[in-house]
Amino acid sequence: MKAYLGVDVGSVTTKLALLDESDELVASTYLRTQGKPIVMIQEGLEEIREHTPPETEICGVATTGSARYLAGVVLGADLIKNEITSHAIAAMHYIPEAQTVIEIGGQDSKIIVIRDDVVVDFGMNTVCAAGTGSFLDHQASRLDINIEDFGEQALKSEMPVRIAGRCTVFAESDMIHKQQMGHRTEDIVYGLCQALVRNYLNNVALGKEILPQVVFQGGVAFNRGIVKALNETLDTQVIVPPHHELMGAIGAALLVREEIGNNGYKTKFKGFEVSQTNFKVSSFICKACPNQCEIAQLFVDDKVLARWGGRCERWEGAA
Repeated sequence: MKAYLGVDVGSVTTKLALLDESDELVASTYLRTQGKPIVMIQEGLEEIREHTPPETEICGVATTGSARYLAGVVLGADLIKNEITSHAIAAMHYIPEAQTVIEIGGQDSKIIVIRDDVVVDFGMNTVCAAGTGSFLDHQASRLDINIEDFGEQALKSEMPVRIAGRCTVFAESDMIHKQQMGHRTEDIVYGLCQALVRNYLNNVALGKEILPQVVFQGGVAFNRGIVKALNETLDTQVIVPPHHELMGAIGAALLVREEIGNNGYKTKFKGFEVSQTNFKVSSFICKACPNQCEIAQLFVDDKVLARWGGRCERWEGAA
């Protein structure tokens, strides 16, 4: 069996998805990055190996996410793609009529506007936490609720309270105030879901034309309270596709299969043995110009495999 591997390495989670030639998901894994992207890539690769049928040939590998360049060097990727393209391709694969993609992750969120199968606009939030999953993580901890139970609690709400959610600091202060007033926990929880949706729509999606079908993907799509809040606010049925938490990785795998096709291309993938390689990362400040960029470099056995991180191309791919 020929297969294609997509790897999405984000600041909070690392996802790997293996697709066969029919674009069916063969194996996947979803891990917490924990500030150790290389270790998680290696762990994920080992898990994929364990669940991959014998005699499977990996014909192509693509990486995406905030650590896509690092992952690309570690794995020997054939393709490195941005998150917007990867998420859009995956959304259209499962929901061909998709015109709007809402993606909310742990520490960033994005909106992708699609018309006639082409991405025509997008918006991203990588600074403020109030429109991301970490907002809910933080408040769930404050309420002593497991984040996995957050959505179910929200669905029990009958009279949600309005939380000032434009900032995590203000939201927490307002939430404490509502607790002190005696509001029920489930009403506060759903109020927080509504606050996240308001923040997302007022910032990330500001000025974007949101048309159905609206596809909601990313790890936060597990939260049924957020799905309900989106449905109510947008007054449309938001679709949560299968494997929504893996969409970046699935999109990357779809893209590399399309790029390579059946033209006899030989993959640069370094093999599953990468999971046992001892990689080291260091950095230095480039003083070639006033920008003084911090340049990251990846080593194996004191040999530099790659450098990246500058504003210019001076160090890109240099070894």
